[in-house]
Amino acid sequence: MRRPPQPGPRVRGAAVRSRPAFAPLASDDAVGSRAEHDKAPCQARGPATRRAARSAPHPRPGQRVRLPGRAPTVGGMRIAIAGGHGQIARRLSRQLAERGDTPLAIVRNPEHVADVEADGATAVLLDLESADAAELAAQLSDADAVVFAAGAGPGSGAARKDTVDRGAAALLADAAQQAGVRRYLLVSSVGAGAEPPEGTDETFVVYLRAKTAAEEDLRARDLDWTILRPGGLTDDAGTGHVRLGAEVPHGQVPRDDVAAVLVALLDEPRTAGLVLELSEGATPIAAAVAAATERED
Repeated sequence: MRRPPQPGPRVRGAAVRSRPAFAPLASDDAVGSRAEHDKAPCQARGPATRRAARSAPHPRPGQRVRLPGRAPTVGGMRIAIAGGHGQIARRLSRQLAERGDTPLAIVRNPEHVADVEADGATAVLLDLESADAAELAAQLSDADAVVFAAGAGPGSGAARKDTVDRGAAALLADAAQQAGVRRYLLVSSVGAGAEPPEGTDETFVVYLRAKTAAEEDLRARDLDWTILRPGGLTDDAGTGHVRLGAEVPHGQVPRDDVAAVLVALLDEPRTAGLVLELSEGATPIAAAVAAATERED
């Protein structure tokens, strides 16, 4: 999956939204508040499945941009991140860039370009609610993997939860297949994969159903996918220790650790075809990922 260094700099583009300090759900841009998190279903369990692993101040949509004074990263993996300005996505970009990979942060707002570039990412300015698969595929032509970390955001209605949390995830999968990018990581949510219990907040129900639909769509595709279902998100400093598996006790998890788990999943092709729940814990991330693959062998 790793590629040899590319000669010379490449310049191209970016799109997304930001979240409040506390996010109860897995996606950085997902709807939710602390109150909604308290209503989140704790009994939903998704069984793990196995598949055969086989700077411009006003950039134009679809343009990759790089601000002056920052040389492009050369070598390593090129990882396209949908929802590139979200809090998990930005942490992921920083962690990838620090080790020599090239994150491509897909954002819709030109004002977010400087932020993601400061994280070490190349910004791809594209609105996933209006772009088509061919437009997005053109931006993925040199990517080694894609990560879906986007969401409709707090206060959004049912329609946007469907168009973003389900529709944009499917769009990224369509584009990945067109571009020949097989590896796809989906940041979902604890509680997805099952019908929410009676009494669950109505807005949260819509969100979980959209996430479930996104998971089902991805699982039906001929891609090397991994679905990650984090618990309640916090801004606590990462510990580097988690609980990860087909079923784990539901709880909170720092965004830093979610991003670190995504990096570890990108490095482990044997996690393709797995649906993994994530919460804070005592197992080092590398060991937790290794154990998840061993349980499925």
